[in-house]
Amino acid sequence: MMLNSIRLYLASGAITLLLLGCDKPAPMSTNETATPVADVNTTAIEENTRISEFFQVVFDREIAQSPELQTILGLDTDDQNKWSDISDAAAQADVDEAQADLQTLLAFDQDALSADNKLSADLLQYQLQDTIDQAPFRKNAYIVDQFNGQVTDKVSLLLNAHNIETLKDAEDYIARIEGLQGVYSTMTTQLIDRAEFGVITPAFAYSDMLNDIGGLGKGAPIQESDEVNTLLIDFTTKVESLDVSDAQKAQLIERASAAISGPFKGGIDGLTAEIERQSTLIEGNNGVWSLPNGEAYYSALVKSYTTLNITAEEVHQLGLADVERIHAEMQGIMDTLDFEGSLQDFFEFVRTDPSNFYSNDDAGREAFLADAGQQTEEIFAVADQWFNQLPQAGLEVRRVEPWRENSTSIAFYQSPSLDGSRPGYYYANLKDMSTYQKSVSTAITYHEGVPGHHFQIALAQELTDLPDFRKHSFYGAYTEGWALYAERLAKDMGFYQDPMSDFGRLHDEIWRSARLVIDTGIHAKQWTREQAIDYFRQNTPLSEGDMVTEVERFFVTPGQALGYKMGMMKILELRARAQDQLGDDFDIRDFHDVVIGKGAMPLPILETQVDAYITAKQKHQ
Repeated sequence: MMLNSIRLYLASGAITLLLLGCDKPAPMSTNETATPVADVNTTAIEENTRISEFFQVVFDREIAQSPELQTILGLDTDDQNKWSDISDAAAQADVDEAQADLQTLLAFDQDALSADNKLSADLLQYQLQDTIDQAPFRKNAYIVDQFNGQVTDKVSLLLNAHNIETLKDAEDYIARIEGLQGVYSTMTTQLIDRAEFGVITPAFAYSDMLNDIGGLGKGAPIQESDEVNTLLIDFTTKVESLDVSDAQKAQLIERASAAISGPFKGGIDGLTAEIERQSTLIEGNNGVWSLPNGEAYYSALVKSYTTLNITAEEVHQLGLADVERIHAEMQGIMDTLDFEGSLQDFFEFVRTDPSNFYSNDDAGREAFLADAGQQTEEIFAVADQWFNQLPQAGLEVRRVEPWRENSTSIAFYQSPSLDGSRPGYYYANLKDMSTYQKSVSTAITYHEGVPGHHFQIALAQELTDLPDFRKHSFYGAYTEGWALYAERLAKDMGFYQDPMSDFGRLHDEIWRSARLVIDTGIHAKQWTREQAIDYFRQNTPLSEGDMVTEVERFFVTPGQALGYKMGMMKILELRARAQDQLGDDFDIRDFHDVVIGKGAMPLPILETQVDAYITAKQKHQ
């Protein structure tokens, strides 16, 4: 699978063949032998059919190789008792497949392809090439860290996506619990290998890693305790709804208990022991510049996450300039509020004013969830004035489960199932409400939910005229760029009427602009953890806890943070271009059709699509 360049939220589905004839042929000289138009069209149809079938073959193979993605999308397959192969051998097989697929793709007659199939070919070529380009750096990536939830995500999938509606579903669940021993053993082996290679997770990460992973091994039946293990609670609850005898239910629960206290615990124990060992080997916290071939690794990541041919230094300077611009806008809001003091004084006021925070208790968490739900409804109420196409899938706001709060981000989105049985989820990490600023949370809701990730990702899944691989492709600069653009779009839609709410929007934007500075500072300029936190403190109103979480995130996910602002900048640039060139003929709904109506794209390809839209519109003026 092309795991380095695509994050495929995969699905199966019928293929749509785009069978378009060729353009009208140019006049021929008297010495030329005419080729019947019918033959030309026949050749084009055959080539379009063949490449459409090739797209589906590649996509179906991705499906077959990822039982977890099958579960996430609610597909009923025979692999729901398995886990995806995360071994290095499987990763190399992905690269080999990408190289073979690229050769096959380039052998098609590009001139015979329809415009849509040519776009699909360009997108697939980009993905395949990115997989190949990232392959030399596979061992540079951290196997386990405090942010990405590589261990806890497996349990989360069972709890949130593995439904039990039949006896087989229950047996598959048990098999997956047992199978986690092999998954975690593979991670343990890779941790040892990476340490020998010279790649060890930074020192700050170990406390949270051990806390979350250790938490998975707590409770009955693993230990004598009044507390019951999370997996057993979930399994028991789901099994209770099965239409089987009480004796069968009891037997299933007993088997699940044995799987948890046996193979599952064994895998957790081995992984925990290796992480504890490595915590004694590492001193300090360095960016990836300190890893083997670290400079080249980071350059490759910058290109992959931004989808642009841009250097770390160029990104750094763009970030510095944008932070300065937003400071000026923030000063304007301070003036509106008649706040006396410096920008840093206002930052401190925002960080400490009790009225800017939810209460740090369950009542505060419920208040946040209620506010986020209302804000979501308000966007839906006016969305048709800004979009021609909206997803059919619903959106639900959820709290991140307490047992995985230490190993997830502040907020994130999970796409809906394809069959409509599960909506999209906007997850908010409500572990510590004393860091959850009210003025900021509104923009985050627009980012993760609507008009952000849900409008783009859920809509892409539902498009019927695209090859399946395009419905589920992921490019950080595009997907996160759209979501950050959506925060700004909500202002155009009439929201953020309160000055502090608008300041919260700018808070979110400068947060992403500062990422350009800090991520490149850490990994290209050798900034320390403390330098990075201090830059946040001096230039943004983030809470102290969020600053630390963000900086530690950047250390273990180098380059990922760059896509947000680079993508937003490009979308705003393209929107301004379309408005300038089309004048009164510009329709924001049509522009949004171009941006999110064809699935995710690298930014350069998105630019060509917007330019083509402008040209086509001008022809009809």
